[in-house]
Amino acid sequence: MSAGDTADPGLVAAYEHCRRIHARHGRTYYLATRLLPRARRPHVWALYAFARVADELVDGVARPDPERVTEWNRHALAVLRRDVAPEPSSDPVLAAAWHTLDRYGQDPGLVAEFLSSMSMDLTVTRYETWEDLRGYMRGSAAVIGELMAPVLGAPAEALPAAGALGEAFQLTNFVRDVAEDLGRGRIYLPLEDLRRHGVEAADLAEAARTGHPGPRVRRLVLFEAGRARDLYRAARPGLAQVDDASRPCVLAAFTLYQRILDLVEQADGDVFAARLVVPRRERARVVAGVLAGAARARLGEHGLSGAGPGRRRGQPLPGSPGDGAAPTRHS
Repeated sequence: MSAGDTADPGLVAAYEHCRRIHARHGRTYYLATRLLPRARRPHVWALYAFARVADELVDGVARPDPERVTEWNRHALAVLRRDVAPEPSSDPVLAAAWHTLDRYGQDPGLVAEFLSSMSMDLTVTRYETWEDLRGYMRGSAAVIGELMAPVLGAPAEALPAAGALGEAFQLTNFVRDVAEDLGRGRIYLPLEDLRRHGVEAADLAEAARTGHPGPRVRRLVLFEAGRARDLYRAARPGLAQVDDASRPCVLAAFTLYQRILDLVEQADGDVFAARLVVPRRERARVVAGVLAGAARARLGEHGLSGAGPGRRRGQPLPGSPGDGAAPTRHS
């Protein structure tokens, strides 16, 4: 966020604080956000940073403190539901998140759903069915997709696809990070799927310990990767609903996260020997390819001379040229 987007240096600093959190923890998605118009990036940083801070209270320590998590969740939700903006110096992440929710008229009820799922991680370590896991992912991932949708210029009818994409990203992480989650005492693969493939929790623990999964464990992992593919297919129509200015960002994230599944499949379901990461050079190639495709699309739409109707763009931030409406807020 530049000084031209807001006159408040404290808010500028708050969004920069969020940017650093995103850059440090969300490498793949952060790279994709570099493709967004400059005015939209801070809002994505704010939503990511908020989700990350809430998640770190549960997963960033060896033994999370339930009282601390509960108190922070209560405080955060109260701040985000206020009618008056919080002081950035008091908590830069909450201040930036408040302004982003306010800017896009977002319902803090979505935040409440997210925080409820984060609290579940304090007590729930297993999910019996796929429907049970989807219930958890509704709060922990789908609502994040829905919060991001208006920032990315998507209309209300795109929310189901946005939610599916949030779930697809999270399930991709669950598939890749089975061993890491076991280290926290959790299994995010439905127990009914373990039984279907003849796998016990002890088999996963042994694979994590030795780095050598057996064939049944591999088949289980590949099955869950297939479920993630289904979610990406459900989310794909949303790519056409995002406006032109944000589509390269969403397409890059869509492509890069699926490359993680490619690596899982190439490893024949072995997610235990090493953490599967898309190499930096390949990430750069994907981004370059998306940019080239967007440039070709613009040439095809406007002709080589650039004539023709202008592209749709997102609304500017409050205080920037052309923004004559006061931001709204729904409590």
